[in-house]
Amino acid sequence: MTAPLFSGRARRSVAALGAVSAGLLLLSACDKPTPLATVTVGTSSVSAEAACQNDGKELSVDKVQECLTNVKEAKTVEYGRGDTLRLGVEPEVVEDGRQWQALLDGQPITEPSSNTYRSFSGADVFATGGQGEAPTSKMLGFVQVGDGGKPLAVWAFKLKLKS
Repeated sequence: MTAPLFSGRARRSVAALGAVSAGLLLLSACDKPTPLATVTVGTSSVSAEAACQNDGKELSVDKVQECLTNVKEAKTVEYGRGDTLRLGVEPEVVEDGRQWQALLDGQPITEPSSNTYRSFSGADVFATGGQGEAPTSKMLGFVQVGDGGKPLAVWAFKLKLKS
């Protein structure tokens, strides 16, 4: 007869320790999620992680344009004429002297700010000023900027005109 090298309890302990180690290894391989940006219209709210970032390093102007225009999976929120548009970012976006700026179809609608929240009451973001028919959707982007206004990250959303 041979005696077992490990008791049942020891085998279970080793198996549990192995499972915990494997889980920690998998978690350490995951990318840290980027801070969220949020768009709220009425009671509808959507949040998203950055569409583009470079680990805190500057993004090129071309990369920013690409991130703002070629977003296939942008979160969408419906917007009715005269609704209040609320924009927000998590505090990490504005840490260490960084700021953020909102853009509508690539054009700035805010100045760079270190506040985490902006609100636009009764704004009609689909107004054309009498220059033809209003579009049915617009891209809304948030750009995080560092020292000297250099872009660091981009969040992208789609505003869809309520019919």
